Amino acid sequence: MSGKKTNTWVKLGLELGPIILFFLVFGRLKDKTFHIFGTDYSGFIVTTALFVGLILVTSAILWRIEGRLSVMQMVTLVIVVVMGGLSIWLNDEHFIKMKPTFIYTVFAGLLMLGLLRGQSYLRTVMEEGLPLTPEGWMKLTWRFAFFFLGLAVANELVWRNVSTEHWVTFKTFALTLAPIAFIASQYRLIQRFALPEDGSPDDDAN
Repeated sequence: MSGKKTNTWVKLGLELGPIILFFLVFGRLKDKTFHIFGTDYSGFIVTTALFVGLILVTSAILWRIEGRLSVMQMVTLVIVVVMGGLSIWLNDEHFIKMKPTFIYTVFAGLLMLGLLRGQSYLRTVMEEGLPLTPEGWMKLTWRFAFFFLGLAVANELVWRNVSTEHWVTFKTFALTLAPIAFIASQYRLIQRFALPEDGSPDDDAN
């Protein structure tokens, strides 16, 4: 349990696999109803149950490989289990639809808490792959905090105003690709505040 480095493709598969399978399985089960222990469950609720179980399995694999889970992974796992569990227990799809809202709000709140304390919690997660000056990290963290809040608002607007099928598509593709697009949009800031090759902050960059 010393915290080994996971292969990038393996980690990506473990993190995105449950989301992709959720989309594929829902496509097969969306029009079905399952009678389980005297209660009728929609295909969406059954897919949610499979998704929660898969998240637990992939998180356990990541923990076994790396010896730990990051704060973001832990927050995601807890909220998925709680909100997914409520959807299954109460047979109500609203809870799992609100899950992204809670996740992104918590992420934004944590980042803002760190910023108010003069720290960049984002830096602890991304520093290894993105060497920036302290000022760069603070600026990027503020932008990520507001970005997460934007995703939370977007999820609320979408799930409350479209069909379950359309929300699943939004969750699978839009919410998955949005962070990648956002990071790409920050290229100029990253380039401006990137550390020099020797890894030490350059005062001239500020």
